[in-house]
Amino acid sequence: MNAPGKVALVTGAGSGIGRAAAVTLLRNGYAVVLAGRRPDALEATAQEAGAAKDRVLVAPTDITDPGSVKALFARTQEVFGRLDVLFNNAGVSGPNVPLEDIPFAKWQEMLTTNLTGAFLCTQEAFRLMKQQQPRGGRIINNGSISAHVPRPNSSPYTATKHAISGLTKASGLDGRAFDIACGQIDIGNAETPLTGKMKKGVPQANGAIAVEPTIAVQHIADAVLYMANLPLDVNVPFVTVMAAQMPYLGRG
Repeated sequence: MNAPGKVALVTGAGSGIGRAAAVTLLRNGYAVVLAGRRPDALEATAQEAGAAKDRVLVAPTDITDPGSVKALFARTQEVFGRLDVLFNNAGVSGPNVPLEDIPFAKWQEMLTTNLTGAFLCTQEAFRLMKQQQPRGGRIINNGSISAHVPRPNSSPYTATKHAISGLTKASGLDGRAFDIACGQIDIGNAETPLTGKMKKGVPQANGAIAVEPTIAVQHIADAVLYMANLPLDVNVPFVTVMAAQMPYLGRG
């Protein structure tokens, strides 16, 4: 299903899930704003899509900086005139160390990137989606399996992802009167450079180290496309896409 004329903005678009989602949206008729910290990685995403240049905006952005985020959305409006879909995907993971050994700076980095960045982008999306014509749009948050249950030694990451679930619910409620639909995709072991360690074995709740299965990242991109293509009177508040054999349902 193509969506001619629709505009999407993807954060963390330079690699992994963000790149896969951005490329899939581009290949299905969307104009896409590619946001991320590394201009070279964003350019590589645009080249991989093979899309017409007039449907791609490469926008190097620091989502932890309110000024940078404001500039991102202002540029989006200037170039494309509106925003239909925001995929809040950018995030960082933390060190696998005991809770008491996590440096305060690392806690702050994860909180600022994973939660504050998503909030700042959501805030600017609300401002734009409320005033544009036709009004409204859709916001999709990358929640993670860790929005439900933790892995060992993951308190900062888990805390931010639980908070993302709260942001999804609250922004969904606040956006309802303005035709802004908000949903969340919780991802389990999508195969990206960050999940390469799964094939070598990762710590389990019982103290063991076990290899975990992964799934192709395209499955995640397809789910994002499905959510993006829904009319605004339909919403998927939460969806989980995961490797069927991963130990998520048996954690603990």
